[in-house]
Amino acid sequence: MKGNNQAYKLWLCLLCSFLLLPFDMQAQEKRDSITGKVHKIDEVTVTAKRAPRNIISSSPTQQFKKAEMERLGALEVSDAVHHFSGVSIKDYGGIGGMKTVSVRSLGAQHTTVSYDGVAISDCQSGQVDISRFSLDNISELTMNIGQTDNIYQTAKMFASAGALSIETIRPKFEERPYKLSTSFKTGSFGLANPSFLFARKLTDRFSLSAYGDYLRADGNYPFKMWNHSKLIDSKRNNSDIETYKAELNLFATLSHKQNLKAKFYLFDSSRGLPGSVIYDNPYATERLYDKNYFGQLKYENHFSDQWKLQAIGKFNYSWNRDYNKQASGTTDDRFRQTESYLSTTLWTEPIQGLSFSLAQDFAYNYLSTSLRECQYPERFTLLTVLATHYRSTHITATASLLNTYITENVKIGTAADDRKRLSPAISLAWKPFEDAGWRLRASYKDIFRVPTFNDLYYLLIGNSRLKPESTKQFNLGTTWGYSFPSVIDYLNISIDAYYNRVNDKIVAIPTMFIWKMSNVGKVETIGVDVNIGSELTLADGYKLYITGAYNFMQAEDITNRDSKIWKNQIAYTPKHSGSGSITVELPWLNLTYNLLYASERYRMPQNSNDNRIEPYTDHSLSLSRVFRWKKQSLRIQLDAVNLGNKNYEVVRFYPMPGRNYKIKFNYNL
Repeated sequence: MKGNNQAYKLWLCLLCSFLLLPFDMQAQEKRDSITGKVHKIDEVTVTAKRAPRNIISSSPTQQFKKAEMERLGALEVSDAVHHFSGVSIKDYGGIGGMKTVSVRSLGAQHTTVSYDGVAISDCQSGQVDISRFSLDNISELTMNIGQTDNIYQTAKMFASAGALSIETIRPKFEERPYKLSTSFKTGSFGLANPSFLFARKLTDRFSLSAYGDYLRADGNYPFKMWNHSKLIDSKRNNSDIETYKAELNLFATLSHKQNLKAKFYLFDSSRGLPGSVIYDNPYATERLYDKNYFGQLKYENHFSDQWKLQAIGKFNYSWNRDYNKQASGTTDDRFRQTESYLSTTLWTEPIQGLSFSLAQDFAYNYLSTSLRECQYPERFTLLTVLATHYRSTHITATASLLNTYITENVKIGTAADDRKRLSPAISLAWKPFEDAGWRLRASYKDIFRVPTFNDLYYLLIGNSRLKPESTKQFNLGTTWGYSFPSVIDYLNISIDAYYNRVNDKIVAIPTMFIWKMSNVGKVETIGVDVNIGSELTLADGYKLYITGAYNFMQAEDITNRDSKIWKNQIAYTPKHSGSGSITVELPWLNLTYNLLYASERYRMPQNSNDNRIEPYTDHSLSLSRVFRWKKQSLRIQLDAVNLGNKNYEVVRFYPMPGRNYKIKFNYNL
């Protein structure tokens, strides 16, 4: 009986298809009853602006594409990152000053920086200087805070409180088999910065790109700064810098399912470290030499729509020399670190909208120095992540569990204990109404950061008994994005309230005779991030872009109720900060105004007047125009930075340059 029913249903389907076919053909050929002709209806194209990632993600995500960074007038990576809310950059001033990224007051060691999907590491200090990356070769910057929705990534990208992802340009060959882009940037304080990007399509399956960058500047800008009751009116010295950057990429399409990308990177720099400004001796002689070379290989195989795999291998070599000739004597310290890194990620989507991933990372780090007390530490790290992601019309959810195992050895002294830990994270976004662009989101992440080699083994300051610095992150927010036809092309708003708690914070405290790294700190952070962006068409060829970001951050020390620093704002963390930009896009010119603001901060844990750093605002203007002819273009950009001509301080006693100017020429073929 069951077989007869199935046969009956099959015959019924075939009969319906047969009966509907002629009616469908007749409808297509039906003629107008008045004219007797067949009329063709013109095609109608419906376009809509895709919602930005920061609106649809279940955790705070901010992103800049290359076109957006050009509109902002950003010439360096730090210029663009400044516009991310909840993110602070520690800037030691000048063109050659080191720039590190901190998320929601947690410190630069809690922020992972990745380059084309592979994390950049520094086992010695745990901090990555983002000034060594050139914006000319970058197509996209993304900042994720907490749990990311992207589960198809390395395990190391899960192992931090926040992640700054840098994606370089991948050339597209649409009209010719090669691409050429050259730039030249010059400006105040002896700046000269030429660069080039050349890409060539070798075959249908192979292509390559080569990037080169050279920068030099004397950096000796004038400044005025109060040091207690004395006004120092002087000029920065020992601020020169000279850097070389080179990058070679090979792209291979092994088959329609398999891709391979190889990258070779070189960075070489020599710079003066101007040091802090003190009224009795504003001069410095310390110099820093850096060499960083790495090669990485990334293989991807899309077996099917339900399965894909990526495998990554990397070797990194870093060498530093710190040379200082002083009246008290000459120091010449050298540091060398290497990293070998392997990662594999398997992703599957057995049910539409529900995916899983399993990532396994292995890293080996080694550090040697010229210091007599060097312990020659080596670290073995195993990271394993199991993650899942679900997406439907109304719900987006992501969950992950990270397992960390770390073991260390030293040639001299005592090595740190093995570390084993499970770190969960979860995020959820809910869209209550299908037609409205409004969403609610919440996320939680339990993560920690391992003490660096400096924390553990540096001279007498290091402490091999340090515990990891643990962090709990909570986020509750709402996002909204919508377009208003004939009024506003697009408007998006996001508001996030967050709570962070850091236990076993690693700080240096004085003992009887020396300072020693110790787990004595507890920090509680309550904050709010607000982001707004809009795009308006004023007339044909006339557009207006407005962006704004505000952050309230109360990050207080709650270690000891009887301490003088109980409930004091932690060092270098403003309670209020923000940024904004207005861009007017005209047929012949683009004009952008940028604003950066930070309230008062303190350079030490105790919030006294002696430690207070004044609030600052930084205003800048950017003008740009693109000239096009045939298949070539020339873009000219002129910037006026720090229009208020204030030598404000991001780091105490490191004054920033006053008003300065830059001009950039970019030619594309």
